[in-house]
Amino acid sequence: MISEHNPDSLTPDIISALNTYSPIPLYKMSKVGLMNRVDIKYVFPSGKLPSIMRSLSNMYQIMDIDDQRFFPYKTIYLDSSDKSFYRQHLTGKYDRYKIRFREYMLSGVSYLEIKKKSNKGRTIKNRIANIYDPASFDDSAYSFVRKYTPYDLSGLEPSLITGFSRITLVNLPENERITFDYNLSFSDFDNKKVEIPSLTIAELKKESYSMQSRFCCLMKRIGIRPAGFSKYCVGQAILHNAPRQNLLKPKLLLINKISNEYNRSYNI
Repeated sequence: MISEHNPDSLTPDIISALNTYSPIPLYKMSKVGLMNRVDIKYVFPSGKLPSIMRSLSNMYQIMDIDDQRFFPYKTIYLDSSDKSFYRQHLTGKYDRYKIRFREYMLSGVSYLEIKKKSNKGRTIKNRIANIYDPASFDDSAYSFVRKYTPYDLSGLEPSLITGFSRITLVNLPENERITFDYNLSFSDFDNKKVEIPSLTIAELKKESYSMQSRFCCLMKRIGIRPAGFSKYCVGQAILHNAPRQNLLKPKLLLINKISNEYNRSYNI
């Protein structure tokens, strides 16, 4: 049973872990933009996040903007009426796409983003500044989607909203970036919402595949294995009882296991 209890996500342990890092200036973040990259994901209970972060503080710097070190995001995913993007991801199709609007909640900056998973397993990301308008898409959005995908915006519609808080770590010498997404929520435009405060999703982004990253070595040492995880697909399965959920069964079982342990710790 996924919990709808959502305590303050910025616990004292997380604050303490955040303060062990030296900051990296925003202008240096462009050196690790990694818009064409490989990704390695991990899923684990949020209670492990502070200790994992403390173990990495002498190897990585943390993104810091005006003394802020964690950032809330809101993402609106688009899909066709028959959920073709969802189906493509579930079946492991390569040259597949995600099209979404992502808002950085503290700054109000918003982008229209396209993520392509190539037939070589690389993630290729393009984006333009653009704001989601429920009434219509503008000309620049139409042109952007036509340029980078075989799709047309006229055949797509808003399908899912995700929210989460993100911490970003950077290792400039190794040209890698780690994001920790937690305080995850899924919602739709009918005010249906599910929150999963128990779960953290970590993602290592690098130019080329290697398990020799210090982060990968740490995760192996503490017994957390790589695990593919699509917020969009999981959100569709949980919120809308989307089809072919058997392909997501291991991830849904893991989420329920982590959530049940979390609920017991909070006596929910």
